Amino acid sequence: MPRLPAPLTLPQDRPEPRALRRRRRRETATAWAFVSPAVVVILGLSVLPVIWSLLLSFQADDLVTPSRWVGLDNYHALRQDPNFHQAVRNTVLYTVLYVPLSIAIGLALALALNRRIRFVGLYRTLFFIPFVISATAQGVLFSFILDPEFGAANSLLHRLGISPQGFLTDPSQALGVLVAITLWSGTGLCTVIYLAALQDVDHSLVEAARLDGAGRPQILRHVTLPALTPVTVFLLLWQTIQSLQVFDLVYVTTKGGPLGSTTVIVYFIWEQAFKEFTAGYGAAAAYVLALALLVVAVVLRVARRERAPRTKAAAS
Repeated sequence: MPRLPAPLTLPQDRPEPRALRRRRRRETATAWAFVSPAVVVILGLSVLPVIWSLLLSFQADDLVTPSRWVGLDNYHALRQDPNFHQAVRNTVLYTVLYVPLSIAIGLALALALNRRIRFVGLYRTLFFIPFVISATAQGVLFSFILDPEFGAANSLLHRLGISPQGFLTDPSQALGVLVAITLWSGTGLCTVIYLAALQDVDHSLVEAARLDGAGRPQILRHVTLPALTPVTVFLLLWQTIQSLQVFDLVYVTTKGGPLGSTTVIVYFIWEQAFKEFTAGYGAAAAYVLALALLVVAVVLRVARRERAPRTKAAAS
């Protein structure tokens, strides 16, 4: 009777040698040794302050005497504070004015500079330089230029036969002037990012649209702008976050005045925490701002996800 072949057996995993295990432990320890300074910095400057400020928002604390737990009283007080409501209105108005204008002007400049013209590199540099200048330096510079008595702006208006303006000292003009100053500095970032994105637009689609008889407006609307949608969403989120966090320009130029017309949320938080010495109240306002930023990020994220399938469907 013939012998049957022996059943196949799968080779069992051999236990790792001790030398290999020791080597892996040494590599892990070395990796943590390199990463640990960054982890300590992140924990010390980000995570722990966030947790501490969250607990502080539920307390009455003047940064001198021992704090006292008050629960949601700080948040209830914010709902009834007219100064906080004015700061919210000013911040929303500043954001509504600055964000669309900066993106629209940046796109227009990028389209104008995305051509073969002489000195185009110089023009791109000149538009980006204001973005590098700090907001503090911008505030000092424009405070001199827009001074109602000795500034160069009113001197120019006088030569043109126009009556002097209050600019940063006029409650009806101050917030608009701050928006204009920020546009001067913040539009350069949008321009550079849009210029980089325009390089990735498929030129075959542009040529096909031209062969079909489409003019520049049609190409811009149906080819260029859909290709720039992800960049536009990013800039919309970035510029919104930056505008909701504006502080240093307000601090240097107007100190929240005149008559509270330029008091934004971050300046209100600083004023409550370090000027009025109501740190718990300021921390509560800070978390209201953080919640607003989170809502903006989530809304834009959802809008981008819903728009992506529509764009793919339209392209197909």
